[in-house]
Amino acid sequence: MCNDACMQFGITYLSREDIHGRKIIEVGALNVNGSLRSAMEGFGPSSYLGVDIAAGLGVDEICDINELTRRYGTERFDVVISTELMEHVRNWRGAIINLKQILKPGGILLLTTRSAPFHYHGYPYDFWRYEVEDIEVIFSDFNIETIEKDPLAPGVFLKAKKPAGWHENDLTKVALHSMVKGRRCRNIRGFDILYFRTKRSTRAFLSKILPTSIKTFLKKIFRRED
Repeated sequence: MCNDACMQFGITYLSREDIHGRKIIEVGALNVNGSLRSAMEGFGPSSYLGVDIAAGLGVDEICDINELTRRYGTERFDVVISTELMEHVRNWRGAIINLKQILKPGGILLLTTRSAPFHYHGYPYDFWRYEVEDIEVIFSDFNIETIEKDPLAPGVFLKAKKPAGWHENDLTKVALHSMVKGRRCRNIRGFDILYFRTKRSTRAFLSKILPTSIKTFLKKIFRRED
């Protein structure tokens, strides 16, 4: 997935020199509303592999982001691209570790994701929101070349390089804004997800059957709970 601003960021900051003759992997490659793939393939990579959790346009192999190193090994790719994926991954720490580990030293990571208050969009899930400050902490073990806010919608864009002699930073204490809990937290439990889904489905059902005056009253109550 890739909106117009995301596309422009990738085209602007990934040059022919970055891509030509290199091994590329795109993680979360299913082309729902745009993809950098055709632009990057125009630069002549030695290979371009698109992976996602479901088959479809742009997907060459099915692989969960948290299984990347198990499937492909470490230090295998020169460029890792991941656009509009990280907000949908419950185990974001494991996902980040996999993205970092499959990248060769000196390799490039291009990542885009959503920030608050971007709306809930479950494809099929939507767990987290990342601010610029969060991305700076998460990738403090990389050399950050460019970090920007999405000019069209709440989001953050990153281009970073993996340094030689890379040592993984500790992310266990990092908290992100949770779409499930409505606040910053470190982890999301199964119960939290069940409660969130129940509340959303109840809201949707009530909005269809209740008069406007009662719906307005209930919205105020739900906001207090959130």
